[in-house]
Amino acid sequence: MTAELLRLPDDPITGPVLEIVRAEEPAPVANHSIRSYLFARLLARREGLAVGERALFAACVLHDIGLTVRGNGAQRFEVDGADTAVAILGPLGVPDGDCSLIWEAIALHTSPGIAERRGPLAYLTRAGVGADFGRGPVTDDEAAAIHDAYPRLEMTTSLVDAIVAQARANPAKAPRYTLAGELLRERAAGPATSMEQAAATARWGN
Repeated sequence: MTAELLRLPDDPITGPVLEIVRAEEPAPVANHSIRSYLFARLLARREGLAVGERALFAACVLHDIGLTVRGNGAQRFEVDGADTAVAILGPLGVPDGDCSLIWEAIALHTSPGIAERRGPLAYLTRAGVGADFGRGPVTDDEAAAIHDAYPRLEMTTSLVDAIVAQARANPAKAPRYTLAGELLRERAAGPATSMEQAAATARWGN
């Protein structure tokens, strides 16, 4: 079971995408990105949802690429990340139609109530990310195997640090009521954001 659970797609984009993510994201965020894909694939099978494995892999594993130097533009990190993902995937031969769906899934992954209504890829990308924060029907054995392969390494703190650092450098990237805007406000008000506080008691921890 473990080998199949941890299997990554046998696809030409897999190696190049992993190389970029591992080289350019902090290890806790890179591991989070890969775990999000593994959780999303589990949920897809559990819910009987048909989605292309390449597209799901790309959307999940690149969903935080907007927090890298490569992905740090003038927009919200989700939108910069979606643009950057397409810029990576196009030259790897991913068709425009697939890139459009991947763009949408990444751009909406922090948008509750919207991603869930934009088709299976957007839904599963958000659900996979959510599962890595302890939400969703994942068994303890499944989670243990995935965390063994890709440890958490205080992921939530690392992720918040990256989002807030970008927002402090360019407040235009953190409009009020967006995830970045709220994390920036909460970091200014106290030592721990609501996301970090929730992680302290979440199923998988920080």
